[in-house]
Amino acid sequence: METAIETENAIFSDTPGDTLDERAAEKHVYDENQIQVLEGLEAVRKRPGMYIGSTSARGLHHLVYEIVDNSIDEALAGRCDRIEVTLHPDNSVSVRDDGRGIPSGIHPKMGIPTLEVVYTVLHAGGKFGGEGYKYSGGLHGVGASVVNALSEWVEIDNCHEGRRYTERFERGIVARPFRDEGPTDRHGLYVRFKPDATVFEEVVFDYDTLLRRLREQAFLNGGVNISLRDERAPLEDGTYREDDLLYEGGIRSFVEYINAQKGSELIHPDVIYMKASSENWVAEVAMQYNDSYTEAVLTFANNINTVEGGTHEVGFKTALTKVFNDYGRKYGILKDSDKNLSGEDVREGLSAVVSVKLTEAQFEGQTKGKLGNSEMRTHVYNLVATKLAEYLEENPTVGKAVLEKSLAAYRAREAARKAREATRRKGLLEGSTLPGKLRDCQEKSAEFTELYLVEGDSAGGSAMQGRNSRYQAILPMRGKVLNVEKTRLDKVYSNQSLIPIIQALGCGIGEEFDPAKLRYGKIIIMADADVDGSHIRILLLTFFFRHMKQLIEDGHIYFAQPPLYKIYRKGANSAASERYAFSDEERDAIIAEMGGKNIEADRYKGLGEMDPEQLWETTMDPARRTILRVTVEDAIACDEMFSLLMGDKVEPRREFIEQNAKFAENLDV
Repeated sequence: METAIETENAIFSDTPGDTLDERAAEKHVYDENQIQVLEGLEAVRKRPGMYIGSTSARGLHHLVYEIVDNSIDEALAGRCDRIEVTLHPDNSVSVRDDGRGIPSGIHPKMGIPTLEVVYTVLHAGGKFGGEGYKYSGGLHGVGASVVNALSEWVEIDNCHEGRRYTERFERGIVARPFRDEGPTDRHGLYVRFKPDATVFEEVVFDYDTLLRRLREQAFLNGGVNISLRDERAPLEDGTYREDDLLYEGGIRSFVEYINAQKGSELIHPDVIYMKASSENWVAEVAMQYNDSYTEAVLTFANNINTVEGGTHEVGFKTALTKVFNDYGRKYGILKDSDKNLSGEDVREGLSAVVSVKLTEAQFEGQTKGKLGNSEMRTHVYNLVATKLAEYLEENPTVGKAVLEKSLAAYRAREAARKAREATRRKGLLEGSTLPGKLRDCQEKSAEFTELYLVEGDSAGGSAMQGRNSRYQAILPMRGKVLNVEKTRLDKVYSNQSLIPIIQALGCGIGEEFDPAKLRYGKIIIMADADVDGSHIRILLLTFFFRHMKQLIEDGHIYFAQPPLYKIYRKGANSAASERYAFSDEERDAIIAEMGGKNIEADRYKGLGEMDPEQLWETTMDPARRTILRVTVEDAIACDEMFSLLMGDKVEPRREFIEQNAKFAENLDV
């Protein structure tokens, strides 16, 4: 889970815009001279977001992924079993593999060394014909050249077929020409690059972000050794932080890791593993149940995390539901009077990884988030329907244990349905019913509206007075927010803090969730900047992640950023002397800027201490505020985090807080 900073201009302006006549009067010239042709890598530098998503931290780390993915493709071809990633003191990064290297003769079409073609020409690569690589992450052919275009410099050391070749580029242009360095007994590719600070918002790599991605790749490619080393600053003992990732168990080890991070009790000790293959495809499934109430089903195609699922996921889930229903009927665990278990029932507490590799992968969307190959639905379905049924016949205790848990989930789902209908009979879930504490806005289009979930009635009162009622709605939070990580959905319908949120949003939860009915485009959690406020934020975030996850995925959930300090000059009557700081560092900088003498810095204990005008100026005015959009970058890490912070295990939570929280001594864990 990450938060992306978003600063905005006002949604509604009181200043009239230019009239059509005024705009026409500018007489902008639009003729042949305005049609630009971007050549070579110039297009990448002009519009980097088209190639790496953004120029934020996400795009920065994407550069490393592009180079590593090329090495992974070598591993898929059976030509590479070690990949080394190193962060250097100058904040450059290098990737070394022991694959075949890049062919470096003169390219027959381009007339320049092939190595140079790969790094300077978009859509140049060895993954198009199907001979160099049987499986790869799609027909991209842009990774190496995009990294080159967006780097201050790139150095290549390439060992291919007994000879060593080198070349250096600067901002996509050859700086030290291609050179044959002579014979070598080594093989593989070494790429070192430094991101261009004029392109990216930040150029400092985060070790843990890279580690998560590399660990995932090591699991998906069992037997491939991937290492990450940070040489930017030594540890206390003089060594460098380093992780060596090697998982001979492949995706079986992946499932074991997921369940270990969850900290839940296992329903059965062994991971169930299935595999099938043909000439043009391979399908693997690993799965294991735990006693939690949530599922973690991860799907991959050619090592790409298909976060939106696709045909392989559909095949897996359909077969899984059928196998357990058939097994339950066959052995009388499901009675004649019982309804069939739903997919949600059967997947409660399931951790699973579905990984497929195919020669002609068809991805939907530019981000490759969904697999479209229709044949993979059949292949994965047949694999699971056959192998899982055989496993349950050979391991009846596992089948019985899983079905007992699934039946408990079914009964809880029925209880939730009855609770939902009872709540609806009271009129609390009708679309026309809004919570009494809600102060709604005038605008009805969700595209332009915001709902503030405000901690406490006093702060809610200030927010109501300070808001722009045209597009800002306020819902004060009261009562204890339910920890949904420890309970099933039926308990949600009796929680007096969550029901008003469900009412206000209008899109339902669980089986009835419909994002098209969402009443607000932005849902902004506004809580105190203290321990209690942090707890409320994580409780609400857990609720959204477990029961309305699409709201996070679609970018609707935000955190408000109220100031920590009001800074002013003693004795000054003018409000103009007041400044606000959102961190200790900013406080110190403002005090120094104001001269340091006769300056007071008052820390806000809560939102209720601010009057309506202050709350508007610092936290709610779109023209001046900073809000943090919550995004799901890594589903595995998110699942781990919520299980850790909100689950039953105390010791892992205590260790995490002690390692990560500045105010750990104030937390009751």
